Amino acid sequence: MLKIQGLCKSYPTPQGPLAVLRGIDLELEEGGSLALMGESGSGKSTLLHLVAGLDRFDAGSIWVAGRSLAALDESQLAAWRRSGVGLIFQQFNLIASLRVEDNLAFQARLAGRHDPHWQAQLVQRLGLGQLLKRYPEQLSCGQQQRVALGRALAARPPLLLADEPTGSLDEASGDEVLELLLQLLEGSTTSLLMVTHSPRMAARLQRRVSLQGGRLLARGEA
Repeated sequence: MLKIQGLCKSYPTPQGPLAVLRGIDLELEEGGSLALMGESGSGKSTLLHLVAGLDRFDAGSIWVAGRSLAALDESQLAAWRRSGVGLIFQQFNLIASLRVEDNLAFQARLAGRHDPHWQAQLVQRLGLGQLLKRYPEQLSCGQQQRVALGRALAARPPLLLADEPTGSLDEASGDEVLELLLQLLEGSTTSLLMVTHSPRMAARLQRRVSLQGGRLLARGEA
């Protein structure tokens, strides 16, 4: 599903280029899950942004489902972000002016894959049935993150990228949200790449790797 080879990324500074990623090699199989760990500033979010097509890399390659992201122009990358990848953020990023039911459908409609039956299943499994007419500001943090999960999964993306998805939640709510996510992905072909600082959360995924000094270190498998 995801194959990264020799990935390099640097940013300009007054002192010269700052290398953030130094030749990253990484593979994630279809339906697999991988936790990406590392200290703050190690490049975890940068790597996710590159895979999501939100930024361009300097060297190397990223292949997703047989497509080279380097070969895509800006309009093709925008289409890839709409239909090829689901994104879950620490800060939820729900649309404040939309009710829960419309936030859930938003990404799937953009991707042209809105399925009312699948959305109804997500609503039931995420426990959102009584919240559909509410706005994000009327929800708790845990409820907002469950809506964010549903929005990302509603389009059935081949790849799901989660950047500290439980970072804004207390431990109990974080455990609940991750358990729901893993249950929803069980038996599906969607692959999960999740950035987390928590070894306990990382241990729930099939594989774990760590970024250090711009390079990748293997951390073992479940």
